[in-house]
Amino acid sequence: MIKPAPSVIKPMAEIAGLPVNDEVAARIANSIGPAFEGFAPIAGTLPFDLEPASYVAVQNESAR
Repeated sequence: MIKPAPSVIKPMAEIAGLPVNDEVAARIANSIGPAFEGFAPIAGTLPFDLEPASYVAVQNESAR
């Protein structure tokens, strides 16, 4: 997991249907960069059962 660069943010935003200019891409990269750096020491070590998409499945099971 590496800090995303503006050159990565810009095409990702375009794919998502929200095109941004170079300045906005740089601002996005600078604002989310610290989160990537903070999680870098544990990147790839979380078990799959803690993956956020499974939260809804677990909640639906407990509601039955």
